[in-house]
Amino acid sequence: MTESLSPDVWIAVRLTIDLAAITTIVVLAIGTPIAWWLSRTRAWWKEVIATIVAMPLVLPPTVLGFYLLVLLGPDGPGGTIAGLWGGRTLAFSFTGLVIGSVVYSLPFVVQPIRNAFEAMGERPLEVAATLRASPWRAFWTVAVPLARPGFLTAAVLGFAHTVGEFGVVLMIGGNIPGATKVLSVAIYDYVETSQWREASILSGGMAAFAFVVILSMILMQKRAARVGK
Repeated sequence: MTESLSPDVWIAVRLTIDLAAITTIVVLAIGTPIAWWLSRTRAWWKEVIATIVAMPLVLPPTVLGFYLLVLLGPDGPGGTIAGLWGGRTLAFSFTGLVIGSVVYSLPFVVQPIRNAFEAMGERPLEVAATLRASPWRAFWTVAVPLARPGFLTAAVLGFAHTVGEFGVVLMIGGNIPGATKVLSVAIYDYVETSQWREASILSGGMAAFAFVVILSMILMQKRAARVGK
């Protein structure tokens, strides 16, 4: 059945996987220090920062997409940055999709890692300090291994959430085949043009993917609970 799908579908699949993979790597790199700081600091305003990070969870994707479009557009900082290499805007480009996806997926990565760091407690780091481990060494050799379940959860959620994005990617990326047309947008496009067969195949694939992600999350959490006993 999938062999008769148009080449545009496979381009959308590849583009979606590329976007999800790059976004997951970037958001883990950005989210880990944020999660570590939130789990360790005693600053009274840390929950204000945590709230800002978590806002994409409740903001309508169109609202977030609108503000990202303004920021990445020709009259925003994105236009200035794009001008460095002769461009006019970061909107309606793969780079813009990555930026928007990172912002939209950040809370799905920060929260599991923060929870893992907080569940670790102070004792492991205190022991590392008595063994004269530097804070940097203690972080990588003690904190990160102990928080591994949180990192796995964050990576799975970040990747899956990016694959399923629609509102934000449509707002800042549009529907450009081979450049910004990801799977979720392709499904919308097929429905709009009454190509029900293609829409059904892609929707079924996305539903199966969602099932695998949720099942993986449950199994990882069960395994982590058994290891923690």
